[in-house]
Amino acid sequence: MSNLKPQLLMIHYGELTLKGKNRRYFINTLARNIKHALKSFTKLTYNVRYDHTYINLHGEDEAPILEILSEIAGIYAISPVIKVDADLELMVEAALNIAKAKNAKTFKVETKRSDKSYPYNSDYINRYLAGPILKNTDYKVDVHNPELLLKLIIKNDGAYFLGDQTKGVGGLPLGTGGKVLMLLSGGIDSAVACYELMRRGIEIEAIHFASPPYTSTGVIDKITDLLRVLNKFQPRIKLHIMHFTDLQLDIFEHAPEGYPITIMRRMFYRIATKLAKSKRIVALATGESLGQVSSQTLNSLNVINEVTTLPVIRPLIVFDKQKIINKAVDLGTYEISIRPFEDACTIFAPINPKTAPKLKVVRNSESKWDYESQIETILNTYKTLIIEEEDESIF
Repeated sequence: MSNLKPQLLMIHYGELTLKGKNRRYFINTLARNIKHALKSFTKLTYNVRYDHTYINLHGEDEAPILEILSEIAGIYAISPVIKVDADLELMVEAALNIAKAKNAKTFKVETKRSDKSYPYNSDYINRYLAGPILKNTDYKVDVHNPELLLKLIIKNDGAYFLGDQTKGVGGLPLGTGGKVLMLLSGGIDSAVACYELMRRGIEIEAIHFASPPYTSTGVIDKITDLLRVLNKFQPRIKLHIMHFTDLQLDIFEHAPEGYPITIMRRMFYRIATKLAKSKRIVALATGESLGQVSSQTLNSLNVINEVTTLPVIRPLIVFDKQKIINKAVDLGTYEISIRPFEDACTIFAPINPKTAPKLKVVRNSESKWDYESQIETILNTYKTLIIEEEDESIF
């Protein structure tokens, strides 16, 4: 066998194998996501099985396909596969050619028989394949730490030689965890939080609070660019833009010193809750990290949460800032997030915000004006953009 180009890619499920009776649903959802992500590769065919999914390359270059697969939630790893008939001599030829093509000094053959009816056991196959390699190369056997691991699986339709694994992002397939409404500021944290949600199978819709003319259109451009990066993980994302200026000015008129941010975020939650319920979205999500700013202490979060009946998911709640920054750099969102366009929270930030706000004080301040009518106006005048694979359109 002179051609060492893999014919197949084997998808390893990882966490999906723990899903019991629901496993088939998770596997099928992952398969749909894979096919959608690879739709431009028209030669590919798929074999979706309970143990692995196999992609037949039909001559396609595996490198760009592996790059795409490595970013799909629910995939633990991907192995290129050289497949031959389960004939010992063909397997020897394949193993020897693979060994000769590698620049290594030590090796180990590791065989697994998925087809238990195969007439030779794993130890016999290991020894049968190792002999010609020792005889025809300078390799030495190292069973503990080999430079080359020849991993072989015997199945009922042939022998599969597995190449070096490409790690996936793990997690769960997008769409298996429901949908949340994400409060998206455009900063470093919220984009990373979106990714962490998607990696757990949760789809997002995003809501952003704009306060023109105090905030610029540059913030919206920044957010849409962030979502375009995140399109790698969720191909279609809705962004709801709420015009918050009038309500924000009233907050600063009526709130006592140190309380504007607390009351502002309570208004964010009220608006997001109403929007989510109208769209049958069952949870909110934020990029909050415990203790990072004044509104993210346990006392503050408790007072802010009081206005919503929906669960609020905070995937970064125990992340430190450097870990968030590192992830943003890896994702490609960091340079976008640090563009100097401020959002509604930062541009009106008070000098001495309360870290332990009193609920009684907050409620008393909110009773001084009719914010409910302003909320209704905001919900009747918002704009939705759809960010989808480099295309943007008004919904």
